[in-house]
Amino acid sequence: MTGTGRHIAIIGAGAVGVISAIEALREGHRVTLIDPGEPGGTQAASYGNAGWLSSHSVIPPAEPGTWKKVPGYLMDPLGPLAIRWSYLPKALPWLVKYLFSSWTEAQVETTARALRDLLKDAPLLHKQLAEEAGVPQLIERRGVMHVYPSRAPFDGDLGWRIRKRVGIEWLELNEDEIRQREPDLDPRYKFGVVVEEAGRCRDPGAYVAALAAHAMANGATRIAAKATGLKLDGNKLVAVVTETGEIPCDAAVVAAGAHSKRLTASIGDPVPLETERGYHVMIENPESGPRNSMMASDAKMVVNWTDKGLRAAGTVEIAGLDAAPNWKRAEILRDNLLSMFPKLPRNIPASRIKTWFGHRPSMPDGRPCIGYARASRDVVYAFGHGHVGLVGSARTGRLVAQLLSGKSPEIPLQPFAPSRFL
Repeated sequence: MTGTGRHIAIIGAGAVGVISAIEALREGHRVTLIDPGEPGGTQAASYGNAGWLSSHSVIPPAEPGTWKKVPGYLMDPLGPLAIRWSYLPKALPWLVKYLFSSWTEAQVETTARALRDLLKDAPLLHKQLAEEAGVPQLIERRGVMHVYPSRAPFDGDLGWRIRKRVGIEWLELNEDEIRQREPDLDPRYKFGVVVEEAGRCRDPGAYVAALAAHAMANGATRIAAKATGLKLDGNKLVAVVTETGEIPCDAAVVAAGAHSKRLTASIGDPVPLETERGYHVMIENPESGPRNSMMASDAKMVVNWTDKGLRAAGTVEIAGLDAAPNWKRAEILRDNLLSMFPKLPRNIPASRIKTWFGHRPSMPDGRPCIGYARASRDVVYAFGHGHVGLVGSARTGRLVAQLLSGKSPEIPLQPFAPSRFL
């Protein structure tokens, strides 16, 4: 895979960074991965991912009318979306953009169409990457399920109407059909849909680690350092600045997730990037659970079998990069899991319950930044994927390699332009 192309420094060894490395090597470039943490390690957003490869996750987090719920978000620190009072002044500019970017149904549909281009065929792309990296068993393409207490909340959901308009198909299940597929699920769930095109990852951390190892085996080098900025000479990139010194390079990719903001600021690109803090809880060796990966509409969380245990993930907390975790949020995920699957024992020992907390990098409109920096075409941005980081990483890596080689990107990138908020 190595060749005589440019020397590319990729900042960030999460899912987007390591797949960008694989695709850049394929294009004949030399690659250096820069990240202080181990790829796929517990510090990474990729590690804590719910493990869904939901190619139908095209609806932005905010929808028309979300502004009416903001007082509730502020009052309930344990709700599905919580905003810490102490962080509100800092988050306010982002929140205003977040609300206005999905003010109308037409705006939501524009985002959905853009995300559909990015996510279409994602389970297949990930399956191919997993096979290349020698871990084909970690990616499964067998659909995911959404379950509801009744048909009414599904029918009233703008998201599904828009999904239909952008070409997503699904299978609808009545109460008996849910019971046949999911005998352990609480009987309160009486309506469900299965999106058969979607898939799942059995261990997101191990998958990212395997992809990084695959990139190294094909010539990439890795430097364990924290990047602090980019150094330009006019409009030409000369180096990535790290805490341990400068790394000379011909081009750079900023794929540092929630930490990308200070890197873009170093070359005069302010981006409205915020961290949507997420939690997960995992029960090791559970006695009960779903046969398929599923999302519960009432709990607003994804439940997925992983090779490490039964994982429940979801909810959003706006509180910045530095505030301490609120572990009560993970306890709520655990309680919701016990309520969904009544056969799970109520006295599971604490040693078998693992909790995790991390940072989703989120743009206000629910679309990532993918494109060139304003200051230099030697710098490519690939961050801000929010809730679609893992699923969106496969095509993002391909787009990054196309931009680095000056080729036409395989999908329109205008909706993801980093300059769209200026």
